[in-house]
Amino acid sequence: MFRRKVFEELTDWKNNYAPKYAALLEGARRVGKSTIAEEFAKANYRSYIKIDFANITQELLDVFTDIANHKMFFLRLQAVTNVTLYRRESVIIFDEIQRQPLVRQAIKYLVADGTYDYIETGSLISIKKNVKDIVIPSEEHKIPVYPMDYEEFMWAIGNDTYPLLRDLYKMGTEVGNGTNRKLMRDFRIYMAVGGMPQSVEAYVSGKNFSEIDRVKRDIIELYIDDFKKIDSSGIIGKMYESIPSQLATNKKKYVIAKATGKRKTNKDVERMSDLLDSKTVIACYNTYNPSIALAQSKDEDTFKLYLSDIGLFTTMIFNASPKTDESIYSKLLGDKLPADLGYLYENAVAQMITATNRAAYYHTWKKENSTHYYEVDFLIQDKTKLLPLEVKSSVTKRHESIDSFCKKYSKYVSQAVLLSQKDVGKDNNLHLKPIYMLPFIIEEL
Repeated sequence: MFRRKVFEELTDWKNNYAPKYAALLEGARRVGKSTIAEEFAKANYRSYIKIDFANITQELLDVFTDIANHKMFFLRLQAVTNVTLYRRESVIIFDEIQRQPLVRQAIKYLVADGTYDYIETGSLISIKKNVKDIVIPSEEHKIPVYPMDYEEFMWAIGNDTYPLLRDLYKMGTEVGNGTNRKLMRDFRIYMAVGGMPQSVEAYVSGKNFSEIDRVKRDIIELYIDDFKKIDSSGIIGKMYESIPSQLATNKKKYVIAKATGKRKTNKDVERMSDLLDSKTVIACYNTYNPSIALAQSKDEDTFKLYLSDIGLFTTMIFNASPKTDESIYSKLLGDKLPADLGYLYENAVAQMITATNRAAYYHTWKKENSTHYYEVDFLIQDKTKLLPLEVKSSVTKRHESIDSFCKKYSKYVSQAVLLSQKDVGKDNNLHLKPIYMLPFIIEEL
């Protein structure tokens, strides 16, 4: 079991919310929700029962035909599972809760009974779909679960340099070319493997990158199959698969018609909503007026999409062939890929922002006397100020957009940062930071 930060949130729930709320772990499939729930139960309770509604016997399912009589329900549950429950010392895990909406509805009454704690896990898209004719419980403490972030990845592979990165960031001086190259190579390993527990496990166990790539392709195929269960047309899957190509063309926004090959319909808008609910993607919304709070000025119809996991994104970039050759990964780790893959680093940034439970925004505006546009890749709310971020895959002295943004919105900008593989530095008022330092920038907001 890998060390995960969500354990801290579950501990906070147990200590402060459990008597009145069930914990609902939400996230994309294969991010580790079920494992997290069970490992937390093992470490923090005298006993636990885990009911997996995706793989349940009829005998156990029959126990749920009458939950209203709590005392009888608990007795039958213990008899069938052969697990003894203890008042206020045991937890019941409802895994894949979206498959049993009536059980989810009963959470309200089970929590009110106060005898045990409850943890639910589920895919948000299915949870939202399977709520017809039930009362959605308000007694749920929702906890998002994301793919492993960079720090969690470092824990998993036994690399103990992450605290050193924080210390280097706080010093605010150059780390040195040799050290920076080594630290960037470490980060590119994360970009290659990603944060899906299965691919991380494959890397830790010594699998080569072709084998790790196969693990990631299996996850992508699982997502595509899941989308077909929700929409048999396969269009949601096309929307998902078109994300890298749309980012590669440097368009100002994601265009649904580019994915579907036809004019956007109301049904396509609904499909896009389902894709967003799946948590397999990250939406970065355009803000039409950065001078006010970002959430208040976001354009719901203008956004970019990134994948929720950088490792899956890396695989999808090269998915034209049945498998990604080992040499591709070797070139990525050595920073020798010929194409301009700035959008690969953008996806990494989007994931790092989202992992802190922050929303990602960007801003475009037209250049004077021109048909072209400026664009700031990311904007983050910094209290009452803004933190604009520009992302580059390679060393560059061109940063016209972020310079123009800082000039136009000078009184709203706290600092401006260009993220790349370049060492720490400064270009006038623009702070230059290697991309692996972004988490520490966000920590200070």
